[in-house]
Amino acid sequence: MQVNILYVIFLPFFIFGQQATVFGIVRDIDSNQGVDFVTIFAEGTKNVAESDLSGQYSIKIASNTKTKLIFSRIGYTDFVLELNPLADGVKRNINIKMVPKSLDLEITVKAGRIEDVGNVREEVTELKLLPNASGNFESVLPSIALGVSSGSGGELSSQYNVRGGNYDENLVYVNDFEIFRPQLIRGGQQEGLSFPNIDLIRDLEFSSGGFESKYGDKMASVLDIRYKRPEEFRASVGASLLGASIHLEGSKRLGANAYNKFRYLLGARYKSNAYLLGSQDIKGEYVPRFSDIQAFLSYDLSKTLQLGFISNFNRSVYNFVPSSGKSKTGNFSFQIELNTSFEGLEKDEFTYGMSGLSLTYVPEKRKYPLYMKWLVSAYRANEDEKFDIIGKYRLSQIEANLGEGTGEEVAVLGLGTQHVNARNFFVQYGL
Repeated sequence: MQVNILYVIFLPFFIFGQQATVFGIVRDIDSNQGVDFVTIFAEGTKNVAESDLSGQYSIKIASNTKTKLIFSRIGYTDFVLELNPLADGVKRNINIKMVPKSLDLEITVKAGRIEDVGNVREEVTELKLLPNASGNFESVLPSIALGVSSGSGGELSSQYNVRGGNYDENLVYVNDFEIFRPQLIRGGQQEGLSFPNIDLIRDLEFSSGGFESKYGDKMASVLDIRYKRPEEFRASVGASLLGASIHLEGSKRLGANAYNKFRYLLGARYKSNAYLLGSQDIKGEYVPRFSDIQAFLSYDLSKTLQLGFISNFNRSVYNFVPSSGKSKTGNFSFQIELNTSFEGLEKDEFTYGMSGLSLTYVPEKRKYPLYMKWLVSAYRANEDEKFDIIGKYRLSQIEANLGEGTGEEVAVLGLGTQHVNARNFFVQYGL
C-alpha cells in the first residue's frame, strides 16, 4: 500500500522529467541575421516558444518520441524540422535558417471605394464586365466617378471630361510613369486604343479634384493606375467582332537568392470599329484599324532594390472612302432633303511609342519608414493626316402630304460643291 501511494505521489514528477530541450538561433538565410518573433511549436502538443530579438529560442519537447517542430513567421516560408527521439534531459543545439518570401517592393494602401469627394479607388475585376463599344478603359470612368462624362467623340472615343473641362486636362499615370496623351489633329475619329490595358491593371485610383501635389500641375483630374505584380504564370485571350486581345504574365527566379525574381507582364490588342461605323448617315467604306503592344518588366536586384521597365507601341490607321449621304428634316407640312455624293478618300495614321525605366529603393521599414523611386521615360508621337474629298450637294423640298408621290422631290432649293483637303504631319517627342 505504501509503495502504491509513493508511486502516485512521484508519478507527475517522473512524467515531467521525461522531456528534452531543443535550443538554437533562427537566422535569415540571406543576411545571416537573427530573426525575431519566430513561433516554434511541437506538432500535436501545446509546447510553444518564440525567438527573441537576436533570434535565440528554446523549447521543451517530449523525450523518447519522434517530434516535428514547425518554425513560422510572417514574411518567411515555414520551416519543418523532424527530430528523432531524444533521451530524458538531453539538450540539443539546432540552428535554423529561414527563407524569406518574395518581397513586394510596391506599397499598397488599402482603403474604401470612395475615400472622399471625387476620390475613388477600384479594383478592375468587376470593371471588366461593364460593356462598352470602344474597348477603352476610360469609357467606364463615368460609371464609377462623379462629374465625369464622355467627350465629344461619344462612346467610341477614349476622351472624357471632368466637370466640363477639356479632355486634355486629365493626367494619367501608370506605375508612377506619367503617360503622354497625344494631341490628335482632329479629336474623335482618330481615337484608337488608349494606353491603359485593362488585362494588365491591378487597381486604380481616380481623383476628380483635390488630388496630391505629387501629381504636378493643376489639372482637372488624375487617373493613377497600378499594373499587376505577377507571382505565377497566367494568360488570357479574348475575341469579338470588334477585335481581339491577349495577355501573358508570370515570374521566374533568376539568381542565387530567393528574392531575385524576374516578373513579366505582356499585352497585345487589336480593334476595328468598321461594323459600328457602317450605320453612319454618310455611306462609304470605313476601315479603322487600331493595335498596340505593351510590356511591364521588373527584377528584384536585392531585398531593397527593384528595377522596372515599361514600354508601349500604339498604331492607329483610319481609312475612309465616302460615297454618298442622305438626310431629311422638317415637319408634317414641310420637309427638305439633302443628298450628297462624294469623290476622294481620307487616310490618317497615328503612331505612338513610349519607354520608361524605374529604380525603387525600399529600406527596412523598422529603420527607414520612407522609400525612394527614380524614374526616367521618353516618348515619341507621329501624326499623319491626309484627305482630299469633293462633295456635291443637292438640297430639295420633298412631298410631305400622305398619298401618291409622298417623299418625291418637289423643288430644288440649292446646289453646291465643297472641296476639302489636307496634308498634315506632326511629330512630338520628349523626356
